[in-house]
Amino acid sequence: MNNRLTLGIETSCDETAAAIYSSSAGVLSSNIYSQREHAKYGGVVPEQSSRSHIEKINSIVQGALDQANVNLDDIDTVAVTNKPGLSGSLLVGLSFAKAIAYAKNKKLVGVNHLEGHLFSPFLENPNIPFPHIALTVSGGHTSIYLVTGMGQYQTLGTTMDDAAGEAFDKIARMLGFDYPGGPDIERLAKQAGFVDYFNYPRPHSKTLDFSFSGLKTAVMYDMVKRGMYDMQSKKLLPGTDPKLIEQVASSLLVCITDLFATKLKTALKAYPEVQAITFAGGVACNKYITKVLKAFCTKRGRSFFVPSRKYCTDNAAMIAYVGNFKAEQGKFDSIDLDIFV
Repeated sequence: MNNRLTLGIETSCDETAAAIYSSSAGVLSSNIYSQREHAKYGGVVPEQSSRSHIEKINSIVQGALDQANVNLDDIDTVAVTNKPGLSGSLLVGLSFAKAIAYAKNKKLVGVNHLEGHLFSPFLENPNIPFPHIALTVSGGHTSIYLVTGMGQYQTLGTTMDDAAGEAFDKIARMLGFDYPGGPDIERLAKQAGFVDYFNYPRPHSKTLDFSFSGLKTAVMYDMVKRGMYDMQSKKLLPGTDPKLIEQVASSLLVCITDLFATKLKTALKAYPEVQAITFAGGVACNKYITKVLKAFCTKRGRSFFVPSRKYCTDNAAMIAYVGNFKAEQGKFDSIDLDIFV
């Protein structure tokens, strides 16, 4: 098939997304609805997320088709996220995708959400060299991979407890900010000059696995010690010096960035043949982390690739891209495809 058109659908968490990918022309459309209503709860409410997907998915998919100037009859493959994620949210997207595939007699491909992030840098940089190291960081997952080819990779390290994005969200909430907290942490850190004021602990693990639970706890107790935070009410104490809030955010951001660099340094020692490093996932929107990791790669003679912001956060273009590749390999799924959380 000279030009395969793949419809991608992504509903793993709180973004309802659809995209059209062409094997000859790339991304033709990417349509996303982000559920901002979770901010007042300090995190995603699964039941509310599922209901929102049900309400939005038809219009989001139709919008992606309209933007690409195609219809369902033009589509060759339907790719959909079926793992991991919130079970109710995943079911909405999968059920919708299966209905299209059955009604229109289209091929169906299930895509791992993490694999979507892993290969998202290729949407804009198709010539990323192999082998390379990939660091993917989001609210739910932090992982590092050795990527040896398209669809060929091995997990070198992953989240043992809290992910980095979750640490940003939780500590931002301690500082009095809404979900998602990553953008506020970066904004506050910038105001403080991206300085490591409090030298939060860096776990000295020789493995490539990640752990941020201890760091989150250390920051909380440090805030209590400084008279900023009340553990009973779980709220920032009134009258806390704004400068102190900025310094906590700055110290946290520098600490987590250092942890990323340390893991990448360990990975390069173990796999010196890698030619590049990619950085993807929602946390890759952070300009400070991206700048530091780019300098890290330049110093070591490796290329560095990070997607545009629109492809860092959850999106369906990355799902369509991976689904299109799998379709070209003949790796289709049956209508009995299920979710795996």
